[in-house]
Amino acid sequence: MKTILLVDDEIDILDVIGYNLRQEGYDVLTAANGKDALNQDFSKIDLIILDVMLPGMNGFDICRKLKAETLTAEIPIIFLTAKNTDIDEVIGLEIGAEDYIVKPVSLNILMARIRTIFRRDSGKQSENKKLIVEEMEIDLDNYAATINNTIVPFTKKEFETLVYLIQNKGRIISRDTLLEKIWGDDVVVGARTIDVHIRKIREKLGSKDYLIETLKGIGYRFKKS
Repeated sequence: MKTILLVDDEIDILDVIGYNLRQEGYDVLTAANGKDALNQDFSKIDLIILDVMLPGMNGFDICRKLKAETLTAEIPIIFLTAKNTDIDEVIGLEIGAEDYIVKPVSLNILMARIRTIFRRDSGKQSENKKLIVEEMEIDLDNYAATINNTIVPFTKKEFETLVYLIQNKGRIISRDTLLEKIWGDDVVVGARTIDVHIRKIREKLGSKDYLIETLKGIGYRFKKS
């Protein structure tokens, strides 16, 4: 269930839109001013619908503050406001909002905009492929590896070798298989090349080097948890 924070100083707006969001299957939190809006557990919030004209702190300033914080920077924001000038819309979008909707708005249109944002975010997440094993996080799209929250610089072939072993953890992978899968048929290299790469990978794994096992005369295996 997605959680939406609805921020507006008009109680009727909170009641009507909040009710319809719940009917659509969303969990809804509400706030009627800037202070209450910022005093939320944002780890549980997936989207914010935000008015501009609010008591205490206006919606633009709330948006700027949220986009400046690591925890909240990626939460999509929809401005829902009576401020209808072009410059207001430009400001809202330039400071990081996903959408800018002028009141009054059809509930069907609002729900469609929300679904569009959630679909887009879901697509982004599926594109960002990662492997997580032990204390390692492997970002397949960006050829990046993080171990114990520290970025570890692997070469392209080291990275591909490590990923292949992880993806086949528990299985014995022969040197010939690694040569075929990682180097292919276009480059002529020997088994010694694999050994050198495995040694370098182990060095970079540090205290996690035990995860790659050597089976003498056979090949290598990434230890299964």
